Amino acid sequence: MSDFGSPQIGPALQHSRKKAGMTLDVLAHASGVSRSMLSQIERGQTNPTVATVWALAQALKIDVSELIGGARPERRPYIEMASPSFTPEIRTEDGSCVLRILSPADRADSLEWYELRFAAGGKLTSAPHAHGTREHLTVLDGELHVTLDGAEQIVGTGATARYPADISHEINNIGPEPARALLVVIG
Repeated sequence: MSDFGSPQIGPALQHSRKKAGMTLDVLAHASGVSRSMLSQIERGQTNPTVATVWALAQALKIDVSELIGGARPERRPYIEMASPSFTPEIRTEDGSCVLRILSPADRADSLEWYELRFAAGGKLTSAPHAHGTREHLTVLDGELHVTLDGAEQIVGTGATARYPADISHEINNIGPEPARALLVVIG
């Protein structure tokens, strides 16, 4: 049985840590691996577990293979497509407003964006979102009326309204024709 030896992670770890501008203390805090263990790994005095290597790669924002093999995986550019049939839609109870969810699911905690389509007279009423949330509404076609806690604004085609969304708010299509808008929610 041949022994290929363990990969020498120490030099790759030290190189990646310094390239990221991190001290041992900073990397220890970011990865959950003790400073003394990091020092031992970098000096080649111990070999880390797979879980430790994974935690270090996550903290350094690199691929695990860069620590184990020293090679960066080839990354090819690609374009991710979502066909219209796979773009989720939400409809208001009366069907007068359709929200097409354009944002990727992995960003839902901090950023959402929607295409809004309003029938004539349609409205979207929203309860308060999380504290500090703001909405950015850009009207593509038509004219919308935004109301929140005593403030009102008519937003025409091409205009953008920015407002706090951590209070109750409503968007109405006040025109006789359908309206479309893009809504970005930042929380």
